[in-house]
Amino acid sequence: MSFPFSLYLASLLGAFFASFLSLPAWRRWCLRTGHVDDPGARKIHSEPVPLAGGLAVITGFLAPILAGTILLLAARSSGRFPGLDPEAFSRLEYGFGARQLELAVILLGVVGMMILGWLDDRHELAPSAKFAGQFLIALLVAAGGVRITLFVPSLVFSYTITVLWIVGVTNALNFLDNMNGLCSGIGAIGAAFFAIAAARHGQYLVAAIALLGCGALLGFLPWNYPRANAFLGDAGSHVAGFLLAVLAILPSFYSADRPNTLAVISPLLVLVVPLADLASVVWIRARLGRPPWIGDTNHFSHRLVRAGCSKPLAVALLWLAALAGGCGALLL
Repeated sequence: MSFPFSLYLASLLGAFFASFLSLPAWRRWCLRTGHVDDPGARKIHSEPVPLAGGLAVITGFLAPILAGTILLLAARSSGRFPGLDPEAFSRLEYGFGARQLELAVILLGVVGMMILGWLDDRHELAPSAKFAGQFLIALLVAAGGVRITLFVPSLVFSYTITVLWIVGVTNALNFLDNMNGLCSGIGAIGAAFFAIAAARHGQYLVAAIALLGCGALLGFLPWNYPRANAFLGDAGSHVAGFLLAVLAILPSFYSADRPNTLAVISPLLVLVVPLADLASVVWIRARLGRPPWIGDTNHFSHRLVRAGCSKPLAVALLWLAALAGGCGALLL
């Protein structure tokens, strides 16, 4: 059986170009409808910037899925999928059939998080409303079978830890969206490592989904780093955080053939930058008696800038830290 390189390349490039090429159209729509981020406190831009990134990223993620689904349905009659040998196609088709419910709730979750973030961008939702939306979407995903177990035979525990994980990672990426290219770059790096983890275990469908997320975020990145022609917005950061949270659950880091319970911490290493940043700012805000959802300039990126780094350099250094964490995860 050959390695399904064509499937992975098509997922990555299809998402990249769908995101990259759709952004100008979304940018014009945002300017026409007033869907922009206005200058204000803690903001470094002096004029409105379109919040088109999330719309481009969701386009980059969903458009190849639609195209791939059409091709897969057409291939069922002929038994051949473009670029795949028969055995690889059989495994892809099996994964698609076995994970139909999971795939459906993931797609619903992605769209739901995008809509929730878009509403927050547009209307500045109350924190309670935003958390409630995130909780409901995470609960839907857990009910659809995408759950963490951590070797604990308890359904209540599985639901609880899964919902907390999805809500936590989603907010970690949302908090991380504080400097050009930071959230999208960290998201793309994390998705790439989850794709590698899935591919190593022959999980073609999971790897393809991860590469779709990676490509969609990379397609937005040139429009945002180092100079921003568009912002990711809460719509984009919610999609990035949700995808990373789910991708951390889907791949098998633990193998029964080579038992290593330490491997379950691999997702924490892949996401070490956003999770550590979230823990750091929440701790600082708690010490100062401030609500954790009230923004400030105590993120890692801000501290690097205060230490003398330029903003692009600060972001690049955090990208390197994320790459190091991902490499550590693969070594486990």
